[in-house]
Amino acid sequence: MEVMKRILITGAAGFIGFHLAMHLKGRGDFVVGVDNFNTYYDPLLKKDRAAHLQKIGIEVLHTNICEKNFLKLVMLRYGITHVAHLAAQAGVRHSLVEPDEYVSANLEGFVSILEACRYFPHLKLIYASSSSVYGLNQKIPFKEDDRTDLPTNLYGATKKANEILAHSYHHLYGLHVTALRYFTVYGPWGRPDMAYYRFTRQICEGEPIQVFNHGLMRRDFTYIDDITEGTAAAIDLGASYEIFNLGNHRPINLLYLIELLENALGKKAIKDMFPMQPGEVTETYADIEKSSRMLNFHPSVPLEEGILRFIDWFKSYHSMSVLHHSTG
Repeated sequence: MEVMKRILITGAAGFIGFHLAMHLKGRGDFVVGVDNFNTYYDPLLKKDRAAHLQKIGIEVLHTNICEKNFLKLVMLRYGITHVAHLAAQAGVRHSLVEPDEYVSANLEGFVSILEACRYFPHLKLIYASSSSVYGLNQKIPFKEDDRTDLPTNLYGATKKANEILAHSYHHLYGLHVTALRYFTVYGPWGRPDMAYYRFTRQICEGEPIQVFNHGLMRRDFTYIDDITEGTAAAIDLGASYEIFNLGNHRPINLLYLIELLENALGKKAIKDMFPMQPGEVTETYADIEKSSRMLNFHPSVPLEEGILRFIDWFKSYHSMSVLHHSTG
């Protein structure tokens, strides 16, 4: 009989952390989370996620991941067997104006996680990397052993640094580490700073949307449930040292995404066209052969269906938010 996994999720009130916590709890694992509820986007959304987790018996402790002694106490107190490290400062554009936040969360914070984990020899660390590590790599689709030393932005550089740091701790201390390179994750309870969410709000409110590179960009949009299942599979594998792509293996043109949003909302977008933003890339595209083979990862939700699910949630959540604020 398999021993119950006892999993600590950092960034548990974040988008992916929230969904992963629910999935793991639903299948019978013990789950506890930590989050610092920062203000990169409206903390109310994070608090609502945490409140939902609390209702199903998942505690989310308010702390900063740089507090490594606190993390060690949490690991000891709850007998943690696996850490799913998802806490990070996200966003490419934000890294252009607030680089210190990325140094603190993604570099200092990641070392804090590694330092806490190395005191528990049998613990498995699974952490979020990003498709951003591929940077200026010209080979399509992106494969795990492709070149990743030419990042186009600080966010991608910090994620590449995470992979290098993780390898050094694996080499020095035998720490079990698995990196998951996520590709443009979307879905209900998502991040309001991401294009699909921001466009939805702006279309609903009749505001213009900013379309960069005149819409000539492609992204490998990956639905949250597929990402959650892939992450859970990596936790179950508990590899000594691996890197996996988790993407949909189906790049989508940005203008097609906008068309799907327009159709779902029954309203046309007002498009303002702009040149390419600094730090961006024209295409992301995941080679998932390795993930399919080793994690049995087979993404099943096409963008057309995933966007409809997101819009249903968006309408429900934001109508409830308006009601809450008007009666609060």
